Amino acid sequence: MSRTALVTGPTAGIGRSFAHQLAEQGYDLVLVARDAARLEAEAEELRATYGVLVEVLPADLTDREQLAAVEARLADPARPVDLLVNNAGFGLKRRFLDNSVEDEQAMFDVLTTAVLRLSHAALGPMTERGSGGIINVSSVASFLPRGTYSAAKAWVNSFSEWAHHEYRSQGVTVTCLCPGFTKTEFHERMQVGRDSAPDFMWLDAAELVAQALADHAKGKVFSIPGAQYKVISSVARLVPTGVLQRFQSLGRK
Repeated sequence: MSRTALVTGPTAGIGRSFAHQLAEQGYDLVLVARDAARLEAEAEELRATYGVLVEVLPADLTDREQLAAVEARLADPARPVDLLVNNAGFGLKRRFLDNSVEDEQAMFDVLTTAVLRLSHAALGPMTERGSGGIINVSSVASFLPRGTYSAAKAWVNSFSEWAHHEYRSQGVTVTCLCPGFTKTEFHERMQVGRDSAPDFMWLDAAELVAQALADHAKGKVFSIPGAQYKVISSVARLVPTGVLQRFQSLGRK
């Protein structure tokens, strides 16, 4: 039987790697992003390369009506979605008070509200069927006190871990992917150069997605790619927040 995955933010970086690797595994796809032209171009490439069905669903996840259309697609019992990948996201380079509250709200809506609402829409039919999965893309930043982006991703971690234990007895696996610096458009859009971190800290999107899918298949709640980030996340959970914040403040001077 065919399987279907819905991926948000699939036109570049980690989301694109998810789309291609899932298509290679035989999944039909539902692609969700704001840019309809880029979505359709990506869909054509996936259809031609892997011979899978690809549905395009343009939506701005900061717009509640457009988000509702994605929720409805996930909840449609006639067209079941077997795997939801909540990947869409962006960051703000400037510090909290240097951003407008509207920009902060938009980031919050994409990173948390969309994850909550899309997960809610997907979990209903998944638990009824007794099968399904969700992969929420978080960040190693979630373990560090680095402003509202980190705070939002910390919520994703907590929500994912709770949902994993809440629904695994009903056949649903929820995995939280926490990558570090990754070679994608994400940092370019923030105007953050590759020199912002040493070369060994940069991860390959295709490799980390392959690990995330393998970890999800094994039923793991967290997927933290890269030995360096496993160490960072472990240490960050042991060091008091105040100490971490003072250390990071020194790094900005």
